[in-house]
Amino acid sequence: MITTATTGTQSIPRERDPRLLDERSAEELAATFAVLGDPTRVRLVDALAHGQLCVSDLADVVGLSESAVSHQLRLLRSLRIVRARRAGRQVYYQLDDNHIRTLLDQGRRHIEEHRP
Repeated sequence: MITTATTGTQSIPRERDPRLLDERSAEELAATFAVLGDPTRVRLVDALAHGQLCVSDLADVVGLSESAVSHQLRLLRSLRIVRARRAGRQVYYQLDDNHIRTLLDQGRRHIEEHRP
């Protein structure tokens, strides 16, 4: 039996429809959204959307301990949401790429468009 996706008046087999995510991509995207489903991590990503920061500066911005921030950054790094750059003894974090900034901006616009 062939599973199909309906697009307008045409029925296309799912496994041949290039617009649909494959299983691996769907899992990776779900993991990204799951990580971004935490308000603390969203605040960290938002802070980094304005420029690179070290752990102590991030801790000050979001009001957490450096240990808690480091823990969250490890998770964000593992999913390529942020990346690190070492400068001497200091490590600076920034968004991995503009896709993350775009995702954050789109999400912000989505929640703000229906606010009174």
